[in-house]
Amino acid sequence: MTVDTLAPDALLQLMWLASPALPVGAFSYSEGLEAAIDAGLVVGEAGVAPWLQQQLELSLARSELPLVAAALRAWQAHDAARIQALNAWALASRETAELRLQAEQMGRSMRDWLRQRAPDDTRVDTLAALQPPAWAIAFALAAAVAGAPERPALLSFGYAWAEGLVQAAVKAVPLGQNAGQRLLRGVVAALPAAVERALVTGDDARVAFAPMAALLSARHETQYSRLFRS
Repeated sequence: MTVDTLAPDALLQLMWLASPALPVGAFSYSEGLEAAIDAGLVVGEAGVAPWLQQQLELSLARSELPLVAAALRAWQAHDAARIQALNAWALASRETAELRLQAEQMGRSMRDWLRQRAPDDTRVDTLAALQPPAWAIAFALAAAVAGAPERPALLSFGYAWAEGLVQAAVKAVPLGQNAGQRLLRGVVAALPAAVERALVTGDDARVAFAPMAALLSARHETQYSRLFRS
């Protein structure tokens, strides 16, 4: 099944999940980008573009996207034990307190949203039993509730990530809206290939290792002046 053949309701649900209006607080994090700007490692639009591409390749494509795919399959199979294992990996692989905070806070917010969206789905109870649920695991359940196949679900997750970080760059550099759209276009162009790699990435190949991004995230935790949550 392709995006073109998705039922209208499922397609709209994925658009909803990718929307910055979703009440999960994604707008309040920069994932180390603000610290990179403060340190002079990322300067202007020309500096943001490669930063986003590198984070897509090193972090999202190797860690978060494969994790969402694995969790979606587990939710579809109602495999609670598998979900618990994937959630534990998601939390253990957060390299800084700030990144762990983001995963936990957004996961809890998605859990609360799903309680209202699908109160009769027993899988929401499974999610609520996780202490706490990680963002990628919670998003995968939202995609499962929507009846979305893997590829469109991962594209939705990736687009939400891309738009969130582009908006962070627009605020933190700062940049104009047209520059933000150029940055988003570049990341979106690379997203389908990242999703294809993620779909064939098994547990043994899934990896969360981006040391410079982790160092910048840790630095951001004590950064004197910042716009984004730490």
